[in-house]
Amino acid sequence: MEFVTVIGLEVHAQLKTRTKIFCGCSTAFGAPPNTHVCPVCLGMPGVLPVLNRKVAAYAVKMGIATHCTINRESRFARKNYFYPDLPKGYQISQYELPICEHGYIEIDGDGEKKRIGITRIHMEEDAGKLIHHPGRSVSHVDLNRTGVPLIEIVSEPDIRSPEEAGSYLRKLHAILRYLDICDGNMEEGSFRCDANVSIMPAGATAFGTRTELKNLNSFRHVEKALHYEIVRQQEVIGDGGTVVQETRLWNPDRGVTTPMRGKEEAHDYRYFPDPDLLPVVVDDAWIREITAGLPELPDAREKRFVEVLGLTPYDAGVLTAERELADYFEACLEAYPRPKPAANWIMGPLLGLLNSEGKDIGASPIAPADLGALLKLVDDGTLSGKIAKTVFEEMAATGRPPGRIVAEKQLVQLSDGDAIEGIINDVLAGHPDEVAAFRGGKTKLMGFFVGEVMRATKGKANPKMVNEILWRKLG
Repeated sequence: MEFVTVIGLEVHAQLKTRTKIFCGCSTAFGAPPNTHVCPVCLGMPGVLPVLNRKVAAYAVKMGIATHCTINRESRFARKNYFYPDLPKGYQISQYELPICEHGYIEIDGDGEKKRIGITRIHMEEDAGKLIHHPGRSVSHVDLNRTGVPLIEIVSEPDIRSPEEAGSYLRKLHAILRYLDICDGNMEEGSFRCDANVSIMPAGATAFGTRTELKNLNSFRHVEKALHYEIVRQQEVIGDGGTVVQETRLWNPDRGVTTPMRGKEEAHDYRYFPDPDLLPVVVDDAWIREITAGLPELPDAREKRFVEVLGLTPYDAGVLTAERELADYFEACLEAYPRPKPAANWIMGPLLGLLNSEGKDIGASPIAPADLGALLKLVDDGTLSGKIAKTVFEEMAATGRPPGRIVAEKQLVQLSDGDAIEGIINDVLAGHPDEVAAFRGGKTKLMGFFVGEVMRATKGKANPKMVNEILWRKLG
């Protein structure tokens, strides 16, 4: 039987505010346990929460960036459940009236754009963290994270493959980073995803029973977990069984999902409006103010790189996937205004170097202005392409500018025609058999002669001049 996969994603993004959503405690990561807490985030009797205005502003920013309707009035609700890291016995979230609804983003799929709907974006507080003792049946509770502000971004069930899920998550991640409202650190839990997945027979209109997948802390894990779960559900149905609605954990070490608990429904949480918090009112003037402050977002920047700078859609997509990478590229263009060669060097040698060392563009040892200066030296004939790569490696190792390295190591390209011709004469005189073979029709030997000249000049000879003189002498 042929099946269609149906996937919906719930993304929790921790917002980059200095203080928590309903109190003044710090949101800084890594503090000693239970030190960033107060009576409000600990849920002590008699305290009242007060909304951090910046949290609402950040939620509206994300709503505008994802083409959502911004509700002029939204309300907080209490989501009731018992867990040791939830000190109040409920989580303050939004339910019936979220701050943003009915948006979308576009992803690349099979060579064309595909729109993935966003059901809602709502604000909520994070829970604490359980730390399980490795040698005893004891768990410790750290409430530093309690009350840290989140937005939850809920997609429509429009995703049809694990690869589409990965593309959607990467695009969301990029938008959040461009807006500078979330650092996107998946290892620290700043960007977390739960996936709902089901399958249905091809041609059917009713969705199948879904399972929820948790413990997905990388884009790669999301795709691998979804692949596994889709095959598992197909095998269950193929064997005559039925898929059970449940929450399952992804085990990256074993590459499998395992049952965790039955899947909760909304009524299980007994939502009701929080009586301690006023409705959030967003007026048109505030929306206009927030919209005016938005940066150029990934899709718009990618389009500009193609239409204005002349890059290919692929190159533009790579360079705009991260805001810092796009910023680096544009800073390089300020020193060297030729987009295509700059893109090639950034996407090739530079990203190759950073990937090999496990670094991101923010940790590049080569400043964008210095990379631009290096490319200028190639264009004006000071360096050959081969020597430029040697200088690049020295720049990466030392952080020094290219001009200084070229001067110290005497790496200036040899462009003296008479000197090059003299070296070529020596090379041809030393290889009479190859010269005869070339003149007899084996023109592929040109590469041999060029290589010998470059070896004799230690790579410093101007390759264009070498080729021109060789063809003149051998033709």
